[in-house]
Amino acid sequence: MLKSLLAAGAACLALTCAASASAQSTPLSVYGGLPKLEDVQISPDGKLLAIMLTDGDKRMLGIRESAEGGKTLSLFNAGDQKLRAVQWAGNDHVLTTLSVTTQVLGLKGPKREYWMSQDINLATRKVTALMRDQPESMNVVLALPVVRIIDGVPFAFVEGVRFYDHQGWDVLFRINLKTGATRLLDKGASENTDGWLVSPEGEPVAQSVYDQEQGLWSLKVHTDKGWETIEKVTSKMGSHGLRGFGRDGRSVLVWMDDEHTDKSVLTEYAQDGTHAVVPGSADYDSVLRSPDGSRMIGGYALVGDERRYTFFDPKLQAAWKGTIKAFPGEQVSLVSWSDDMRKIIVRVDSPTLGPAYALVDLDLKSARVLGNVYSGLTEDGLFEVRPIKYKAADGLEISGYLTLPRGKPAKNLPLIVLPHGGPEGRDEPGFDWWSQALASRGYAVLQPNFRGSEGFGWPFIEAGFGQWGKAMQTDLSDGVRDLVKQGIADPKRVCIVGASYGGYAALAGATIDHGVYRCAASVAGPSDLKRFLIDNNYAAGSDRNAATRYWLRFMGADGVRDPDLAAISPAKLAGKADIPVLLIHGKDDTIVPYVQSTIMADAMKKAGKPVELVTLPGEDHWLSRGATRLQMLNAVVSFVEKHNPPN
Repeated sequence: MLKSLLAAGAACLALTCAASASAQSTPLSVYGGLPKLEDVQISPDGKLLAIMLTDGDKRMLGIRESAEGGKTLSLFNAGDQKLRAVQWAGNDHVLTTLSVTTQVLGLKGPKREYWMSQDINLATRKVTALMRDQPESMNVVLALPVVRIIDGVPFAFVEGVRFYDHQGWDVLFRINLKTGATRLLDKGASENTDGWLVSPEGEPVAQSVYDQEQGLWSLKVHTDKGWETIEKVTSKMGSHGLRGFGRDGRSVLVWMDDEHTDKSVLTEYAQDGTHAVVPGSADYDSVLRSPDGSRMIGGYALVGDERRYTFFDPKLQAAWKGTIKAFPGEQVSLVSWSDDMRKIIVRVDSPTLGPAYALVDLDLKSARVLGNVYSGLTEDGLFEVRPIKYKAADGLEISGYLTLPRGKPAKNLPLIVLPHGGPEGRDEPGFDWWSQALASRGYAVLQPNFRGSEGFGWPFIEAGFGQWGKAMQTDLSDGVRDLVKQGIADPKRVCIVGASYGGYAALAGATIDHGVYRCAASVAGPSDLKRFLIDNNYAAGSDRNAATRYWLRFMGADGVRDPDLAAISPAKLAGKADIPVLLIHGKDDTIVPYVQSTIMADAMKKAGKPVELVTLPGEDHWLSRGATRLQMLNAVVSFVEKHNPPN
């Protein structure tokens, strides 16, 4: 098996993953199959690369030398397991994290997505499961392992589940990767611990504690007297968690609400409870950390269409400036770097070549492409993406992206509206496989960042509260009207397609916002909001949980029994559907249960409305399997071509 996998992966590892195809013949499998290259991580010494590859539904991990023309050293088979992440633990160990959807015997509740980690010893080629054979514990991890090198020995610190009086606690384990010895390091302050911070010396220094029912978050730090609470705040929508160490490598970093503005800021907490805001952090989306995770070194933000990396060290800022200069006119994202920060792995999104991974060597002043993310994707299979802005009916400015088909003027085009999930997500610049696939079939594709989307400030998110099926919905159709007014879109040839919240928006386009669309395709979209909330409470084990409070705030309801939920639930409004509806759902979806689509299908059939239901066996909420992801794309394209022909 290993020999055949070496043959299958050799082409990609040798960086020859290219194919010739024209716009007319580019198959949907190029867009809808799994990316051939999913991640690249460089070793701490910069000499090796760990590369996540796919071959159909099979995932592999390749280890090769980073030098140009370097040899492939190993290829490990993950099979059809969902390989989620890869991390270096020193230069001789690689940690992989996988997930599986299952229902554990003896545990209450529905199926869940469980994560497990493995250690690959590159010297012995031995693969060892972490958290195996631990008494009163599960063999799962609750977060990616944290790596610390102590006296030259690599250790993995793992948040695991240990049972006390039949209650699962988030506890901290210490695993010696050299010997495999595993021990419980700390059981935590209570059953509400939900995050840990471990010092470079391998000692637990902070805990995040969140009481779901009360909506209270606490920060605990370890002192000479034991665990002490140094911060406690009301946080109804979820835990603040921990974001690593601050700039000094000792303070604890947390996103907190600014007392004077409506923004979240990164706050550094000292052991005695004194704290300070990181200057400029109100404008950050995420934290930049040193390669070993020991301190904060800057912040990242997507500002408009620019990916902005801000480093505190002027030398690092200059190095990053030089890195992006190597790829003019392209979107560049930091992926990983060596411990000395002289070799950098970046993902580069090119409007003419598509996404690829590249290695920048600051010492050699060189940059070279390691491999394309999608094999078979050529310039003829890529389509123009324009950033756009328009005004909603109430005057709120909405931004987004418009992908245009090739070979015809941007006039009276058939249009697909493709709203993102979340709803507190956003669409970003760069390659989007779904919109590119639809454009390849002759459609213009509109991706609006409607109110409630993240990345545009708190007031913009707040404008989405209570707006499911209301202003968040009309923000989409206002975008259609703007494109029609410009003459770009044909008002008689518009469909709406989306996944997750975008799937809900597609169903609302059929049942609430009438007269805009010719068809609607929902992938894993909620349809009965009361049932959705009831199932969420069942999974949480209580009706007092952060997720339900979060959903209710956006839905604009007072609780599960609020009659207003029926007025924005497409399944309750199926009789008002005025267009054909396609429903697609993974059977193993643990975020929006599969029953949401069967409820909608039954309601549509009962009302005598046209509906199709496509079940994706073994698929989760994120379309993690290549065969079923492609099945979804084929079904959507066939549906929109039938009900909204592009020509």
